[in-house]
Amino acid sequence: MSVFLLPISVCTAIERVMNRYWWGSATDRSIHWKAWDKLCIPKQYGRLGFKDLRAFNLAMLGKQAWRLLTNTDSLVSRVYKARYYPKSSFYEAEIGNNPGYCWGSIMAAKALITNGVRRRIGDGKSTLIWEHPWLQDELEPRIQTEDVVIIY
Repeated sequence: MSVFLLPISVCTAIERVMNRYWWGSATDRSIHWKAWDKLCIPKQYGRLGFKDLRAFNLAMLGKQAWRLLTNTDSLVSRVYKARYYPKSSFYEAEIGNNPGYCWGSIMAAKALITNGVRRRIGDGKSTLIWEHPWLQDELEPRIQTEDVVIIY
């Protein structure tokens, strides 16, 4: 689950097996006392805390995307950079033509990671003020103003 995006049908089938185990088999006509989505609410909120497998799968893939974004010197990061985004960063990477299944899976979770990422400005050389989302506004994290042209 941390490398491949599971099809929704597979996640649903696994959840059905878990549901049958919890509530009994489908042939004994047992009563389902709570809906499955209610059982997936965490224990801290008073439910049983079963995993929503699709959300868990995307979270695990998001962990891989985070590693590609932060550990740029790792072997996997360098291989993916050379193959899929040689002239940009992971943040600007696209799925591209003929992607591998692992890359397509990581790109499915990319939006989860990049929507929550904020930049540390540092020396400012690699920060694009109008293009990078560095404001803490969930609705619009980019600066909304006209581009300034400086003529020397």
